[in-house]
Amino acid sequence: MTIAVDFDGTIVEHRYPEIGPELPFAVDTLKMLIADKHKLILWSVREGQLLEDAVNWCRERGIEFYAINKDFPEENEKLNQNYARKLSSVDVWIDDRNVGGLPDWGTIYQIISEKKSYRQILKSRYLSLEDHEPPKKKHWWSRG
Repeated sequence: MTIAVDFDGTIVEHRYPEIGPELPFAVDTLKMLIADKHKLILWSVREGQLLEDAVNWCRERGIEFYAINKDFPEENEKLNQNYARKLSSVDVWIDDRNVGGLPDWGTIYQIISEKKSYRQILKSRYLSLEDHEPPKKKHWWSRG
């Protein structure tokens, strides 16, 4: 599967143009996705040195992207006069600007690895909560 991943607000907290602290489990989850043979594309508004800083930040933590701001590593946008920086080969987008926001990285991994929608994951969690009976109400005269 080809997965486009945003950087600011998704892998790290928003501090643009600085690089914010890592969001919990983002790096570990991305490494697991790479180990699962997914192709990760870094998809960011960053350009130039700011983009290089983000790529190096990821590289220092063991994350190597298949491509950066393009569909394929060998794609040359200078040769394409109609270049619009729109990805066409992506199966999944991970971005903090999703409708409903960014799920936690554990949920993101579960969605991708189990090939389920966010709705299906939430529904299964809700149903598993319903399986548990609520504690019985204690009366005023009971001890403990």
